Amino acid sequence: MTGLASVLRVLAATASLLVFVAAAPPSAQATPEPRAPKEFVALRSVDPTIIEEMRYTTAHNFVGEPVDGYRQPVCILTAPAARALHRAQVALERQGYSLKVYDCYRPQRAVDHFVRWAKDLRDERMKAEFYPLVAKSRLFADGYIAEKSGHSRGSTVDLTIVELPARRTRPYEPGEKLVPCHAPRQERFPDNSVDMGTGFDCFDTLSHTDDPRVQGSQRANRRLLKNTLAAQGFVNLPEEWWHFTYKPEPFPDTYFDFPVARRSVAGR
Repeated sequence: MTGLASVLRVLAATASLLVFVAAAPPSAQATPEPRAPKEFVALRSVDPTIIEEMRYTTAHNFVGEPVDGYRQPVCILTAPAARALHRAQVALERQGYSLKVYDCYRPQRAVDHFVRWAKDLRDERMKAEFYPLVAKSRLFADGYIAEKSGHSRGSTVDLTIVELPARRTRPYEPGEKLVPCHAPRQERFPDNSVDMGTGFDCFDTLSHTDDPRVQGSQRANRRLLKNTLAAQGFVNLPEEWWHFTYKPEPFPDTYFDFPVARRSVAGR
């Protein structure tokens, strides 16, 4: 009987523990990651021919490391913006070109990462490429970094044009010698984009879409990108030749923070 009594006491204690776990308040349990609203889609599900080179999942960006919230290299956008990009892609393909996106929806946690980085004036590991002529202490004042981004609303995209057939862009090797983003194309980090006069995310006034110093084929390439996207409802940010927002935005006042990952828009 002593052995049976011991077994019964163990079973009773186990049952009590299970009841305690089941009754634990929600705050004690893991909080699931938020998912995108139903109005968001993966660009690839709308147009798989658009090239995706999601820079913030890699170390080749002005921060120098993968950015918070970028779990997988997938472009996520509101459905109207994605459909408009598809129409622009069709128009460019007729001329022998393709769109290539560098960044699409951007979670607020990524913007927060940018802000923390910009406040750390000691970290200038990528200065030689992305902001060679700008003091890091000026990034907020000059408008290169802000605490909110239109990307977080889901209808803003950073992109360029690639001549078809597209060549591959070689991977960036952390620690390799950096070249200023405003250097001649043959000297900059190799990118299969047509020559836009600067690289992507170049913190310099030469990145202004209509900077008068940018002429010839570089200016023509910028105008082709701008005019093609404008015809589909996109508005360019004058300070960045690569930055466009689809109008009207489905979420003009909402800044989302779900991660950039396939599961955020799974099934769409």
